[in-house]
Amino acid sequence: MDVKLLALIALLAVATQAPTTYAKPISLVERCWCRSTLNTVPQRSIKELKFLHTPNCPFQVIAKLKSNREVCINPETKWLQQYLKNAINKVKKTRRRNSKKN
Repeated sequence: MDVKLLALIALLAVATQAPTTYAKPISLVERCWCRSTLNTVPQRSIKELKFLHTPNCPFQVIAKLKSNREVCINPETKWLQQYLKNAINKVKKTRRRNSKKN
């Protein structure tokens, strides 16, 4: 038998016995969800906000609109910065109240 043919058969035998995996390829796992962001999104058209902080990606804000479309919002947008400040202050106040009760 030819050595090249024997090597090919051995390689195929090993490849068919290798365990299969259902994980996504690294290139898909490490991709950021937001590739581009919008600066102007009417606040009244937003149904829900999601905040993503994943390794290798900047802070990402995803808005689900009333039309069920999802768009990425620039985290530096002025109204969004104010929204985040208000949300953080509200959480701090709630924690202070809860700690005083205990």
